[in-house]
Amino acid sequence: MKISCVIPCYHSDKTLEAVVKGIGEVMATRPGTDWEIILVNDNPPDETWNLIQRLSREDSRIHGICFSRNFGQHSALMAGYRQVTGDIVVSLDDDGQNPPSEMFTLVDAIDGEHDLVYADYAHKRHTRFRNLGSRLTNRMFTWMLNKPPELTMTSYWAAKRFVIDQMVRCESPFPFVDGLALQSTTRYASVPVTHLPRAEGESGYTVFSLLKLWLNAFTSFSVKPLRIASVLGGCSALGGLIVGLVLVVRKLILREEIDAGWTSMMAMMLLLFGVTLIMLGLVGEYVGRIFITINRSPQYIIEYDTQRPEAGKERENP
Repeated sequence: MKISCVIPCYHSDKTLEAVVKGIGEVMATRPGTDWEIILVNDNPPDETWNLIQRLSREDSRIHGICFSRNFGQHSALMAGYRQVTGDIVVSLDDDGQNPPSEMFTLVDAIDGEHDLVYADYAHKRHTRFRNLGSRLTNRMFTWMLNKPPELTMTSYWAAKRFVIDQMVRCESPFPFVDGLALQSTTRYASVPVTHLPRAEGESGYTVFSLLKLWLNAFTSFSVKPLRIASVLGGCSALGGLIVGLVLVVRKLILREEIDAGWTSMMAMMLLLFGVTLIMLGLVGEYVGRIFITINRSPQYIIEYDTQRPEAGKERENP
């Protein structure tokens, strides 16, 4: 058996070496297991790429890739998946919070019943905001992607090679790895794994990155937001019809004097116009992403490759 580890790297020049060393140590506990590590540098302005080059020179099983600019974590994962040669692929982070020592907890859980196994953290060593964002994201994915509520999705997971081969068929410039994984198989599970505190620096997890992740999930795998827009539009139209009928009855039949009510009218108009513009923006987001995809914008562009230095900037996807 050969295991391929894929690690997206961003501002990890202080933590990555320890993660790579930990992987090597845990692999040594299983004699006869072949392995490789694919490190994908998402082009941060630091020494991460220099570290990756040095690590690849020291061990031929380490393969380094560097993007020409920042494309995001999911694009980095897709680039790494296209380089794997192993039977089982393990994804983990570069900050040391995913313990390499428990890698075989995931790998051993892959069997005839499970093709995809996620780490389930009993206690996450994140900030409160990050933990809140993770819970919201998991609930959103349950709603949008029909994910089983009991399945916990994290960035530390292992999958059989055929799952990865199906995932890399996606050439969209807006890849969403978790959605692609769930589309590839229904034989998945979660296993308990320890979550370690962050060794260096701070997480790049922000409100903007959370919204961007949700947008990728919305537009790539679900039309439910558009259906919500239709429901809201129908409710607004029904409410307007009811209010109009009430006013007609009061004025023509009951002969009541109707106040102008300019303040309430303007407030209602601003609310309805605001909802309309939000929904138009959502539709525009779908249309814009379709346009970008049709124009074949690259999912990523590889500028440097430690195993193929001659590839240069011409080597890109799709």
